[in-house]
Amino acid sequence: MSRGRLITIEGLDGAGKSTLVQALTEELVRRGLSVEAMREPGGVEASERIRALVKDAALQMGGRAEALLYAAARAQLVRERLRPALEAGSIVLLDRFTDSSLAYQGAGRELGMQEVAAINRFATAGLVPDRTLLLRIDPAAGRERQRGRALAPDRLELEEEAFFARIARGYDELAQAEAQRIRVLDASLPQEELLREALAAIDDLLR
Repeated sequence: MSRGRLITIEGLDGAGKSTLVQALTEELVRRGLSVEAMREPGGVEASERIRALVKDAALQMGGRAEALLYAAARAQLVRERLRPALEAGSIVLLDRFTDSSLAYQGAGRELGMQEVAAINRFATAGLVPDRTLLLRIDPAAGRERQRGRALAPDRLELEEEAFFARIARGYDELAQAEAQRIRVLDASLPQEELLREALAAIDDLLR
């Protein structure tokens, strides 16, 4: 059995990642493909507990601790669920992966992308996505979408505008550096059109 494919969905909060993962999952299952959808941080018990910690708006947490916790959650997901799914030949659609840490902690927290990349190479044992779909959205538009969800903001969502501007620039730098792997999609497109663009961007992996 051939190895599966890892397709990650990235972007600022409010870009529509979860919605796209769900739409892609439904379409690929309709085509008869074996698909597993996962999210980060989370997906397995230990990682879900870490998710609760890093999102807790009542907690004070330094950037380095934050980066290490995300890497720890990722390490457990890779070990317990992600690698087994790939080895079984499934297509894995993952809502966030290492690029999120590079953008949020490396650029947003100004820890440095290379430093954050190093701990994530260790956490994932070097696992790299076959394709990454980056949903590009203006930070202000993403924030407006978040406010429309009627959910209490988590710890990161309470950050200042400059934080999200740095993240957006970080994502753009990643996309420029790895244009073959990272395909940029316009998050403002209607959902059906965005799904078509996403399918076109991963078509070569599905053949």
